[in-house]
Amino acid sequence: MMENEFIQIASLLGDPTRAKIMWTLLEGKAFTATELAISIETSPQNISMHLTKLVNADLLSVESQGRHRYYQFSKKEVAYAIESISTLVPQSKNENKIINEPISPIKYCRTCYDHLAGKVGVALTDKLLQQKLIIKRENDFELSSKGRKIFAELHINVDELQLQRRSFLRPCLDWSERRHHIAGSLASALLSKMLLNDWLRKIKNSRAVIITAKGEKKLYEYFRLSL
Repeated sequence: MMENEFIQIASLLGDPTRAKIMWTLLEGKAFTATELAISIETSPQNISMHLTKLVNADLLSVESQGRHRYYQFSKKEVAYAIESISTLVPQSKNENKIINEPISPIKYCRTCYDHLAGKVGVALTDKLLQQKLIIKRENDFELSSKGRKIFAELHINVDELQLQRRSFLRPCLDWSERRHHIAGSLASALLSKMLLNDWLRKIKNSRAVIITAKGEKKLYEYFRLSL
């Protein structure tokens, strides 16, 4: 029954160690068991037990390469679910009182598995909507003909992306902004293009990303986004 399966998944994610594993994997890359054990400060024996349970539940997949075994989400929907759960974390009571405190890098601009999130990700989505490059349809997003032209200029093959067996374009609730940014294969392709073209640079051992001077210029040129 669906109810029993849901209870099983919820109990798996309710364990603190497994929750830390899933949060760490939101970085978007595969980790070895040793790397995960170091990252969440637990023993190799303990991490192995938890990874086995997550793999058996089809939440994670494992791939052997040489002497190493690499763990990652079994499918992108798992990453989106973990990010969505994080929006349930209560907003700090003092958050709205602190006016002059600088925003943290992870909240300003970060990757949400394979797409852009944080304040910048939400601001970019706002610009896409304002310029009618994407259109909101009830609880979903749709790419407009004007948007197709912009993405074509960026050498992003929209037709090819729409053939993939995953969501093409959809809203994803941002845990730090409590508003939506874009997700799906189109958002993933856009992030990859921005990293490849040095608009953005990843920070080592963090999901936070840096916007380069070139990136600031190009984000305004294509999307009218001022940072």
